Amino acid sequence: MPVFSAPDVLPNDGVVGTLIARVFRPGLGPSVCVVRGDAVVDITSKTHPTVRDLCEASDPAAAAQAAPGEPIGTVGDIIANSDERHRDESRPWLLAPVDLQAVKACGVTFVESLLERVIEEQARGAPDRAAVVRAELTALIGTDLSRLSPGSEEAMRLKAALIERKAWSQYLEVGIGPDAEVFTKAQPLSAVGLGADVGVLASSSWNNPEPEIVLVVSSAGRIVGATLGNDVNLRDVEGRSALLLGKAKDNNASAAIGPFLRLFDATFSIDDVRAADLELVVEGEDGFRLDGRSSMRKISRSPESLVAAAAGRHHQYPDGFCLYLGTMFAPVKDRGEAGSGFTHHRGDVVRISTPTLGALVNRVNLSTECTPWTFGAASLMRNLASRGLL
Repeated sequence: MPVFSAPDVLPNDGVVGTLIARVFRPGLGPSVCVVRGDAVVDITSKTHPTVRDLCEASDPAAAAQAAPGEPIGTVGDIIANSDERHRDESRPWLLAPVDLQAVKACGVTFVESLLERVIEEQARGAPDRAAVVRAELTALIGTDLSRLSPGSEEAMRLKAALIERKAWSQYLEVGIGPDAEVFTKAQPLSAVGLGADVGVLASSSWNNPEPEIVLVVSSAGRIVGATLGNDVNLRDVEGRSALLLGKAKDNNASAAIGPFLRLFDATFSIDDVRAADLELVVEGEDGFRLDGRSSMRKISRSPESLVAAAAGRHHQYPDGFCLYLGTMFAPVKDRGEAGSGFTHHRGDVVRISTPTLGALVNRVNLSTECTPWTFGAASLMRNLASRGLL
């Protein structure tokens, strides 16, 4: 049976906000849609043939609400048909709500995840070593680094002390140093949406979800809205070497985004992002359950500063970008023997939610078994041209 329905997925205030969807319409292709009441309305046009173009408007929310369109189904029906394992492919379903935007991500933006990244590095990707390293690091530097401002004099004094004790780490560098970590999570159009399988490599024995808020930013660097994301991570691969970050982070179906892009308007703003509490629930076919929370109030760098680190005169994104803001959640609950920590099993259902953005739900599979990514920029341009939209 499908693992979600509209009440599970929509924000707590329902369809009050400006909710943008990308919907695959069989026989037509990906379409830009807005939720109006109970209806999903296709507003794809020459003015905004892509979500990227809509986000370039001076007021994207107003443009979406004013755009003429065609109702293509109810919110409930399209959400229900988005579970790819129970999909009727003759009817519309949700895609990731971004398209031509670059998919970027920030790492080590919370103290909790900072310590876990250091543990990954010190354990050299071996989960059975993690508990020992965790105890050693806690004894050395404690667990409360939240009072430190990245790049501050106090942070630099701690850095100097850790270097002297030969305990410095590249993760501490980006966690409390002056420069934020910003990396490429996935290619444009490769992210999967609500109900799709997310992928891990068969060779990975230590991996986890990373529940995050994802900002959507225009080419001018203006934050226009937000959505939810799962920055699927292979902890053993990244722990072996930071130079394997691409292999740890960017695989088929390893970036999930959705269910909707909520544009900033009178009902939703960057202040709601700053105040958001994310909830993560992982439920396995083996009866295992993992619960966690991540509070944006505890982020060590502001969302605006992370956007500024990603884009500006030093780096342009002509099609805009979306930016995973990082997570404070790093699961340590043992799934097997003591000290083994958490890792995904195939079939795990991952639910990431926050009241203002709803819930992003996906199942875990091997990247090699997930639907291959075949619809890229060339396919999109040809599709839009064939529909007379370019």
